[in-house]
Amino acid sequence: MNPNDLLGLLPDLATFARVVETGNFSVAARELGTTPSTVSRQMKRLEHALGARLLERSTRSIRLTESGAEIYRHAEAMVAAAASAADAAGRLQERPQGRVRVSAPISLARSVIHPLIPGFLRAYADVDVHLMFTDHDVDPIRDAVDLVIRPTPTPPQGLAARRLGAIRWMPCASPGYVRARGAPTAPRDLAHHDCLYLGETVDDNRLTFRRGTHTQSVEIRGRYLANDVDARLDAARQDLGIAILPEFAVTDALRDGLLVHVLPDWSLEPRAYSGPVWLLYPPNRYLPPKVRVFIDWLAAHLTTD
Repeated sequence: MNPNDLLGLLPDLATFARVVETGNFSVAARELGTTPSTVSRQMKRLEHALGARLLERSTRSIRLTESGAEIYRHAEAMVAAAASAADAAGRLQERPQGRVRVSAPISLARSVIHPLIPGFLRAYADVDVHLMFTDHDVDPIRDAVDLVIRPTPTPPQGLAARRLGAIRWMPCASPGYVRARGAPTAPRDLAHHDCLYLGETVDDNRLTFRRGTHTQSVEIRGRYLANDVDARLDAARQDLGIAILPEFAVTDALRDGLLVHVLPDWSLEPRAYSGPVWLLYPPNRYLPPKVRVFIDWLAAHLTTD
């Protein structure tokens, strides 16, 4: 394809990206200030030029084909590059505007990131936020996101990173459970308690605690296992046992006296989903103002340690 033909495809690729994002020809047309029939002609022209079917159409919805999904990644990157060029030229420097797409693990997104969104939206009236709750690894270069929040010992190579804090785990129980069963005084005591833990692998019931240079391991048991943080938190509040929970999920319950931290002199050493939390984004790329202010907002409201 010669350069002139390639340049002619750029408007159609941009329209294609908007169609995918909105999931509807009519909505895309309205946002682009054109008509559905014009958008439809553009899509047919683009498919003909590329020699591939990009969309499966029905009366109510559209669906990307395998080729369409691949082309969309490039189209979305093209639109993002155009927006970055506009930012660099100063056209969007007056105020942050547009949509910020950010992904985070489900529990972290629910307990830590989501509570910060209302204040951000009030502070930046022209910036929208798309928060994606997912426990799958998301790549800010490959996937259509601006920022990725991920707990990991070290940031992946090839990405810019900013540390937001750290995830620590702790055993917690309700005051009612402690009154009825007593509080463990050493990690080995947990073997005689009902414990609420993940239960996804055979090793999830083997815990290691550290106090100074001393470590102590224990195999726990329980009548209720759940691979959801909120479920274990609720079960602990209902006196069902000692729950193994991340600190960020129990802050409010501890403050309000609904839970107590048992074995507070010991540090729990989980095997996964712990340690530093990083904000990841593509390196060596001009960050639009909307992304920069969101990064600054998270950094200002989350404790870095």
